[in-house]
Amino acid sequence: MPPASSNLVSKDRIRTLAWNPTGTLIATGSVDRTLRIWNPERPDVRYSTDLRGHTSGIEQIAFNPVKESELASCSKDGTVRFWDVRAKNCVGRVDVGGEAFSLAWSPDGSVLLAGRMDDTLVPISVEPVAMSTNPAPNAPKAPSTYKALSHHKQPIRTNGIAFSHSFDPNLFLTTGDGTVKIESYPSFDTLHTLNAHTAACLCVSLAPTARYLAIGGGDSLISLWDTTNWVCQRTVSSSGGGAVRGISWSWDGRFIVGACDETDCGGTGLEIFHAETGDSVYTIPTGNPNVGVPAVAWHPSRYCLAYSLYAEGIGSGNNGLRIVGAGAGDF
Repeated sequence: MPPASSNLVSKDRIRTLAWNPTGTLIATGSVDRTLRIWNPERPDVRYSTDLRGHTSGIEQIAFNPVKESELASCSKDGTVRFWDVRAKNCVGRVDVGGEAFSLAWSPDGSVLLAGRMDDTLVPISVEPVAMSTNPAPNAPKAPSTYKALSHHKQPIRTNGIAFSHSFDPNLFLTTGDGTVKIESYPSFDTLHTLNAHTAACLCVSLAPTARYLAIGGGDSLISLWDTTNWVCQRTVSSSGGGAVRGISWSWDGRFIVGACDETDCGGTGLEIFHAETGDSVYTIPTGNPNVGVPAVAWHPSRYCLAYSLYAEGIGSGNNGLRIVGAGAGDF
């Protein structure tokens, strides 16, 4: 993948980013409350959309997997907000009762799970409003209602969350004691516990093929677990080290990359690993060993990788969003 240049898109750190399901839009969320929608084909800031509403830094964003224009965001302001990025407005807000910092959509887009800083999980139901059986040809799409369901307090520090891809999905919960809990949904019964890392498990991501579960830890490792027998097949670690706070898979499940927001974990660059061998197959230069990469996200159908850079002091002029790969624009 060729390198790409970048312009500053936020004065502050881009903490989270996400592609929509079709890969036609990318969203970024920042510590300075900036939520912005970009067209990868027109990277100039003039063609981006700024969505306002959160009163504190944005912790995570995620597009509904079955609706290309529905975006969810969460913040330490205690709210989860839902956005129609085409209409450029907020279509729903749910107060979750505490600082929210993690999100995960169910595969069918009917539930959004929000995680709070106090280790409480809050499922939010997403249901379309009943409309006329014979709508006009140009009638707008049916809106949705958003409702917080029963809260589920976890007995231990809970960090990253993810759903499985199945019709009756399970949950993967990373914890502060180095384990990952596999729980049924919606009962939240523990089905299995993986003793995954020697430090806290911070993030988790299931491959698009469901072949491997990737877990990122405070020990600078990404572990890859075979989902047929729940045995760890291999671990990978970038040369820069640092706690792994984000993981993204390529669309075909062949390649994996991790994010580290510590400003001294840039190393030689952003390393891409082959999932089957654990080999480092490509390094994207970051231009500064003292840079952090707070967020990474592969395009949903192409070998195209989006990532954010953050540095303090010298090198901070390169802060922002970059996209590399076939057909990528320069941000």
